Amino acid sequence: MPEAPSLKISIVIPVLNEAPTISQVISIAQTATNVEIIVADGGSSDRTPEIAKSLGVRVVFTTPGRATQMNAGAAAATGDILLFLHADTHLPEGFDTCVRQALAKPGTVGGAFELKIDAPLPSLRLVEKGVKCRSHFLQMPYGDQAIFLKTATFNQIGGFPNLPVMEDFEFVRRLKKQGHIEILPQPVLTSARRWQQLGVLKTTAINQIVIIAYFLGVSPDRLAIWYKDKRKILLKTKE
Repeated sequence: MPEAPSLKISIVIPVLNEAPTISQVISIAQTATNVEIIVADGGSSDRTPEIAKSLGVRVVFTTPGRATQMNAGAAAATGDILLFLHADTHLPEGFDTCVRQALAKPGTVGGAFELKIDAPLPSLRLVEKGVKCRSHFLQMPYGDQAIFLKTATFNQIGGFPNLPVMEDFEFVRRLKKQGHIEILPQPVLTSARRWQQLGVLKTTAINQIVIIAYFLGVSPDRLAIWYKDKRKILLKTKE
C-alpha cells in the first residue's frame, strides 16, 4: 500500500530590506520536502524581492507591518500547514518532519522551536533560558521562534491581529485557547542584531515594558510610537 503524502508546509517570511540575510534563510528552508516559500515584502528599497525571486520562491507585495505581511503571505499559501519565519532566522535540519509530527499529536494545535541566538555573549544565554521557561511553562512562544500551525486553525482564529506591535503575542494567546502548543527541542538560530544594537539589558527591558503596558491596557498604537522613539533615543545615546 503506498505511503500517504505528507502535509504541505507553507513557509511565510515577512521582509523589509533583508537583502543581506534572505538568501541563506530561504536556501536552508528549501532543503525540506513538500514545502513552499512565500516572501511577503512590505516595500523593500533594496534587492530583497529580486533575490527571493531568483531562488524560485513566490513574492507577494503588501503594505508594511509584520501582521499585515504575514496575513498576506498566508492568504497566498496553498499548504496544509503554515510556518511563520523571520528573515534573520535559520530553521534546523529536518524541521519539516518535526513540524508534521508535532501537529499529528492529539490536542496539539500549534508549535514553535527553541531559540538559539547567534552570538557568544553570556548574557544572551540567559535570554535563551528565559525564552525556554516562558515557552514551556506559559505556552507563549514569540515570533522569532518560528510559530507553526495548520492552515485551518489559522483561519479559525482569524489570523494575526492587525496590530503595530504585539501581534505575535496576541496571536499565541488566541491559539492557546484552542489546545496545546508544542515547543520543539530543535532550536532555530536567530541573528543577535536586535540585541547588539542597544545591548542585551536595554533591549530586554524595553520588551518587558511593552508587554506590561499592553496588559495594563495601553493601546498598541501608542506602544508602537513609544517603542520606536525609545529605540531611536537609545541608539543616538550609544553613538
